[in-house]
Amino acid sequence: MILAAETNESLAQMSDLLVYSSMAVYTLAFFAHIAEWVFGSRSKVGRTAAALTQQPSKAAAAPAVTVQVKTAAGGTAVLDKPKVITRAAAGARDVPDGPGAAGGTVKGDLYGRIAVSLTALAFLIEAAGVITRALSVQRAPWGNMYEFSTTFSTVAVGAYLGFLVAKKNVRWIGLPLVTTVLLDLGMAVTWLKTPSDQLVPALDSYWLWIHVSTAIFCGAVFYLGAVATLLYLFRDSYENKLANGGNPGSFARSVLERLPAAASLDKFAYRVNAAVFPLWTFTIIAGAIWAGDAWGRYWGWDAKEVWSFITWVGYAAYLHARATAGWKGRKAAYIALIAFGCFLFNYYGVNIFVSSKHSYAGV
Repeated sequence: MILAAETNESLAQMSDLLVYSSMAVYTLAFFAHIAEWVFGSRSKVGRTAAALTQQPSKAAAAPAVTVQVKTAAGGTAVLDKPKVITRAAAGARDVPDGPGAAGGTVKGDLYGRIAVSLTALAFLIEAAGVITRALSVQRAPWGNMYEFSTTFSTVAVGAYLGFLVAKKNVRWIGLPLVTTVLLDLGMAVTWLKTPSDQLVPALDSYWLWIHVSTAIFCGAVFYLGAVATLLYLFRDSYENKLANGGNPGSFARSVLERLPAAASLDKFAYRVNAAVFPLWTFTIIAGAIWAGDAWGRYWGWDAKEVWSFITWVGYAAYLHARATAGWKGRKAAYIALIAFGCFLFNYYGVNIFVSSKHSYAGV
């Protein structure tokens, strides 16, 4: 028994060491992402030169379509077919995606690849820390806020890397993601740190694996959608200013012009939120079933239950707004950010400031 306790304590210390090590690597990745944005920035002269060199290539790449017609003399002549221009619907913009954080430069791309590599390394180290924590307590490693936070950041980075492996254009999320992960882990090790221990009987259930794991995954994907939504609002304002003949500042041109188009950001946010919404619905249902097993009732209007439902209503309203013509675009984006704000309050606000049945797990 004593040997097992010492082994568990050693594993807990190793888990802490791995989490701190991952923070160190995430910090290096943070600076590499900063370097990608800085060295990927091109001057106005460079942007103009790139645009001029791209125009001939686009013209040369266009397939030549010709039409043969008979002349009055009985011969034939070859005429170029007029180019057909298809205009977008009224109020829509056909804006191409930006070149990304690297700005299309070799040096910026190098730092970007270094940043992604460091992010992947930090992810592996943090994941090892989460697994080691699970081995030290011999249960699911999300029984309190410290464990939830470390697991949440691990899953968020894993989802980001998964999109990259699937060859999705999401490297622009790297800097805000790593920044958020560092803040999340900083709060976890500073204010939320809880010694590894066994769970109270109400939490000692296989539903801990099902309910909380899905909640963590949903939150991680909702976070990526929230980042895309926030950047969409900035990029949309930037495109509106350009369309109206405005002259954005040099910082806006350097940063916002490298992001995907507003339409692309909006589409990405909608797809990830819509994809994970059914899973969030399952999370609430699984929690109700677990509550029935633990407390003998499926729903008791506990603070955590209420705010989980409010979050569900928020994202349901967002998806409904996307299907309503008058609420697409920025209005729907505001609803999505409010819904994610409800998710954050459900985690931090309810757990720390509100007394509820879910408070017995400790911070």
